[in-house]
Amino acid sequence: MARIMDVIIVDDEPAARRALRELCSRESDLRVVGEYGDGTTALAAVRARVPDLLFLDIQIGTLDGVQLARSLDSAKLPLIVFVTAYDHYAVEAFEVSATDYLLKPFDHQRFGKTLARVRRRWEIDGAADRQTTLSAALAQLETAARALSDARPRLLAESGGHLRLLDVADVEFVEGDRNYVRLTLGRDVFHARSTLQQAERALQAQPILRISRSCLINVNHVREVSRTPRGDFIFVLAGGATVTSSEGYRDAVRQYLERFKMDPR
Repeated sequence: MARIMDVIIVDDEPAARRALRELCSRESDLRVVGEYGDGTTALAAVRARVPDLLFLDIQIGTLDGVQLARSLDSAKLPLIVFVTAYDHYAVEAFEVSATDYLLKPFDHQRFGKTLARVRRRWEIDGAADRQTTLSAALAQLETAARALSDARPRLLAESGGHLRLLDVADVEFVEGDRNYVRLTLGRDVFHARSTLQQAERALQAQPILRISRSCLINVNHVREVSRTPRGDFIFVLAGGATVTSSEGYRDAVRQYLERFKMDPR
């Protein structure tokens, strides 16, 4: 009979936690013993009850996944699977350091491949092996983060028959329409042949929030937030445009906005 692995899930997106929990429930050797939406609470829980396997989102509020991983006891490290969304730099870092990762959105097949590697490592890796692998991954991630912050990405898009190189920091929101996207910068609108998923990757240097299946907003350009009677969020951007979140993304948007509230203590 296979040994049971205790699992903790750390991700600030409820949908991602639910997906991981459901995928884990299908595996007879996995037992979810906790799930957390913020790094500080998660760190305390992992220290109190070290799991065998930790699914750890890289970008989780004030204490991100890299900081959390660095704060763990090196003598009691769980196996860690980093979870990331469309992050080319992070994926490159994982591949260099041979660390397990899941790229959002993931499916049962991708989860299965990652879990197969986890099971092999669980049988043979000791604490020293895990610490070496984790240190290499974190060093690569931090190098990648510095490169990303130093870069000034540009996008090629068209307007009125002319091509323009756009600074991604100036993009206020993006709307998808099949194989094309519309990029709004103030009063100007540009078009590019791309999917919304590709646009999200291209804009990863910015705080991008998906508010519906077809719309991404750059949070740096949000000036006002209000609610509709049914609870969806209305965003007013710096250029005056207004966009509204959809019901399916309501919880994720609300949780994202929670991080901007001031602590009353």
